[in-house]
Amino acid sequence: MEKRRVVITGMGTVNPVGNSVSESWAAVKAGKCGIGPITRYDTANMKVKLAGEVKGLDLDGLLGKRETKKMDRFTQLALAAAEECMADSGLNRDQENLERCGVLISSGIGGFETVGQAHQRGEARGWDGVSPFMIPMIISNMAAGHMAIRYGFKGMCSCVVTACAGGTNAVGDAFRHIRDGYGEVMLCGGGEAAVVPLAMGGFTAMKALHEGSDPLRASIPFDAERSGFVMGEGAGVLLLEELRHAQARGAKIYAEVIGYGANCDAHHITAPAPGGAGGAACMAQALADGGIAPETVDYINAHGTSTPLNDASETAAIHTLFGDHARKLMVSSTKSMTGHLLGAAGAVEAIFTALALGEGFVPATIGYQVPDPACDLDIIPNRGRQAEIKIALSNSLGFGGHNAAIVLKKWD
Repeated sequence: MEKRRVVITGMGTVNPVGNSVSESWAAVKAGKCGIGPITRYDTANMKVKLAGEVKGLDLDGLLGKRETKKMDRFTQLALAAAEECMADSGLNRDQENLERCGVLISSGIGGFETVGQAHQRGEARGWDGVSPFMIPMIISNMAAGHMAIRYGFKGMCSCVVTACAGGTNAVGDAFRHIRDGYGEVMLCGGGEAAVVPLAMGGFTAMKALHEGSDPLRASIPFDAERSGFVMGEGAGVLLLEELRHAQARGAKIYAEVIGYGANCDAHHITAPAPGGAGGAACMAQALADGGIAPETVDYINAHGTSTPLNDASETAAIHTLFGDHARKLMVSSTKSMTGHLLGAAGAVEAIFTALALGEGFVPATIGYQVPDPACDLDIIPNRGRQAEIKIALSNSLGFGGHNAAIVLKKWD
């Protein structure tokens, strides 16, 4: 079977550093930190005080107040990103075979805010008194379902739930869907809204989150003083298209997706495999899928969560796969600015990676102060860098040992 070429023709995002692609990219280029004190609930009796929140976004105005009442926040954020993506793509749905247009949107946790609110209401009023919208608000596939309904996309509509790898899995699976001939257009990405007491308490109990009070020393990937990730919320949505389909309608093209890898450590529910073996194998799979030699990769948007195990493991994985070329690679973590958006992280980072290729600008890892010998890569500390890059990887590594990597190529 012919493997068709797949390109990115639309992008949208809302995240802690911006409520659009242009606003977010300007913030990333400037090295702005989107992390701050939590405002969505009272943290007085909780250890974690910081998060990466979406700020100043009028979701009622954007989506309609009547509709937002029927959606959890993760769906609202995903739809906000999708609206920008669809407008950006210029896709005319009246001229499309909508049975060949699909949706693949990830969420690692789904409607956690609704779960907490429904539990409180059920205890107060009785369990039969919860909202009739509760179930369709909490299930993780509902962001994808709302998008399909909103845009009339009748092709495959699904949701990848692979924890922190989900956003990258969604982009990669959508890429394969088009490449292998099952459709021409796919909306893909992820949405997450887990800055809620129950979720934050759970991550705090497992010692996964940073508990300090200084936003500039909170999410510090690859720094020797890193002590846990910072929860972020938001969404990233991309429109992928078969190349000839995109060219026929005169679409602008951001980058080409050329490879995808997905595997599992099969090792532990939260900890990465020793030496980053699973991550190395996943990246190797993505490069082989794209027919790319390791030494041709210029930049990696790392998973880089700011946890002691992840960052050292990912560094080891990069050394394992790239050998001597690892010293020449540029590797940065934009989670230093956004925090960790769980199932949306890989989608937002795919957007940043595509823009890095297009503009020849490599984002920084901000907040870096104390070198760690276990993280001895060129992590682009504190200040972004102008550099010609043609091939880039974006990595995502999730709880349960889930690994995903995509390879993007500069569009000439």
